[in-house]
Amino acid sequence: MLVTEYVQLALLFGSGFIFFLLIVTGIILKITTTPFPVIKRRKEERYYRNPATGEQEEFPSLQDEPTLELSVIVPAFDEEKRLPKMLDECFEYLEERRKTDKAFSYEVIVVSDGSRDGTVDVAMKYCAKIGVDKMRVLALVENRGKGGAVRMGMLSARGRNLLFADADGATKFADFGKVEVSLKKLSKGNHNQDAISIGSRAHLEQEATAQRTFFRTVLMHGFHFLVWTFAVKRIRDTQCGFKLLTRSAARKVFAVMHVERWAFDVELLFIAQSYNIPIDEIAVNWTEIEGSKLTPFWSWLQMGRDLIFIWFRYAIGAWQLKREHVN
Repeated sequence: MLVTEYVQLALLFGSGFIFFLLIVTGIILKITTTPFPVIKRRKEERYYRNPATGEQEEFPSLQDEPTLELSVIVPAFDEEKRLPKMLDECFEYLEERRKTDKAFSYEVIVVSDGSRDGTVDVAMKYCAKIGVDKMRVLALVENRGKGGAVRMGMLSARGRNLLFADADGATKFADFGKVEVSLKKLSKGNHNQDAISIGSRAHLEQEATAQRTFFRTVLMHGFHFLVWTFAVKRIRDTQCGFKLLTRSAARKVFAVMHVERWAFDVELLFIAQSYNIPIDEIAVNWTEIEGSKLTPFWSWLQMGRDLIFIWFRYAIGAWQLKREHVN
């Protein structure tokens, strides 16, 4: 038998084996995975502490009617060092905005994702200074992952529009105005309309590529290829931690999300595109801040795995979208 025939047999056997594994995996995932996520929140995670009274008060629900203009969700895991600078900039912008626009109101919800350092203490000091009407701290008992922290914060928010922003302050709040203008155009200024406006670093890609090592560049392009292949085709930068949603869009998207780690942004946008929710990508200024929790190889490997499973689980029905939201 010729060598080429052995190669053909090997390829045929390998393809059949992979196909068999996919079928078996699909059956297992179909049986063991719930179509819609169960939101598990411990009793103590339903409350925030009011530093003025020392009392525990219950968070509202995303399903309630909004009572202010903007909610800012800040997921934070061991961020006692980087959080203060981000909050200083955030409150400076929001307070200046409030002075010039009397109709503008806001809240900031810092979600400590099972932090092991002084993140909660740092956030509570700001809460005592600013007041609980403008800032609240949601302390998760265990680490869920960035996606889980964002989701818990969103489900506790009061705003007509909801923004999540990274605790490292890599994206400057001065760019919020551009993202907000985009959202208002998409939603016609109505928070009951579905719309999402996201910050994007795609315009910085050429500069970033020049500064990265060859290995990190290969990983970056490989991740982009997986995103395009398995999940989101019309968004150039899915991972920028600066995304603004109307309350209506947030209710729909976060009700069915499963992924709680780094790839949650991709699932969020995958769901939004499946629902035909308008999405706009806005260029923002971005600076890499030291202290990132993202380790290039292992985190991207995990994200790549999660991307394939996002596509696969929705494809086989192990995870489902609510039909009433799909156009």
